Parts: sequence; structure tokens; C-alpha cells
Amino acid sequence: MSEGIDINDIKRRMDGAINAFKSDIASLRTGRASANILDPVTVEAYGSRVPLNQVANVTVPEPRMLGISVWDKSMVGAVDRAIREANLGLNPIVDGQNLRIPLPELNEERRKSLVKVAHDYAEKSKVAIRHVRRDGMDGLKKAEKDGVIGQDLSRSQSDRVQKMTDDTISEIDRLLGEKEKEIMQV
Repeated sequence: MSEGIDINDIKRRMDGAINAFKSDIASLRTGRASANILDPVTVEAYGSRVPLNQVANVTVPEPRMLGISVWDKSMVGAVDRAIREANLGLNPIVDGQNLRIPLPELNEERRKSLVKVAHDYAEKSKVAIRHVRRDGMDGLKKAEKDGVIGQDLSRSQSDRVQKMTDDTISEIDRLLGEKEKEIMQV
């Protein structure tokens, strides 16, 4: 690391923030059934909280219906409770060891609240990206102060880190705009 900071590490961390954002917005409901809707649901199972996909299989049998097949019959009640408590606006119908979740039509108010949630996810991702930028800039200042790199190299690398930051934040904004259109589309 004689050239200041590891640019590849900063790029990797910023890409991680984009991937986390994509995962977050994929779980937002847009009127079409998607198994990703249940990604944030965690179930109280065997003494700890585990993701839903570790105790059940989630399918999309119809465009406006989710199907959940719970592997352990004793976990059906816990899965039902976890989905209701996740505040996703879903009401499972228990059918033996399976649950069916009809997706109601989204009204205007619900769509607007989903857009707000998407904006919150975007802001959280932007904060994470700015933290990565700050770490990189601090590393450059320290390397310059310690005499590891010169002022010119420090300045060029800080410009590079800033450009990566700007590009990554504009990518978050682009993805947010697409998701907003998808949510508001009736």
C-alpha cells in the first residue's frame, strides 16, 4: 500500500452498499407477487431468530399470491406470527403445513408510504457510501502526513475517491428512481 490507500477496497465497499440497497428495494412490494417481499421476515425458531427461508420454502403460484411451505409442522404458528408482525401489510391464511398470502391491491396511500421506505433505504446506502469515502480520505491524509505518499498523489487519489463516491451515489439515485416508478405504476 505504498501508493496511499487501496482503491479496489474502497470500490468493493461502495459496490457492497449498492448491492445492499438493491436487496432492500427488491423486498418492497409493487403489486406483483415476489418471494423477495418476505426477505425481511425473521422467525422465532428453536430459540433464536432466523430468516424465513431457513424454516420454509417460499413460492409464487399466482401473480397476486405467495405460497409458503413450512418444513416443520410445529413452526407454522411462528411463521404466521412473524409475517403478521413484520408490518408488511400481509395476512397469511394457514392451510395445514402451508400458508397462502393473497396480495391486496395497493392503494395510493400505501404506494406513497412504500416510496418513503425506498427513500429511507437510499439514504441509508448513501450514508454508508459517505462513510467509505471518509475512511479513504482519512487514510490518504494519514499517509501524506506520515510521508508515505506525496501531496500530488494524495490529491489525485482523493479526486478519484470523490469521483467513485459521486458515481456510486448517482447509481443509487438511478435505482431509486426506477423503483419509485415501479411502485407508483398502477
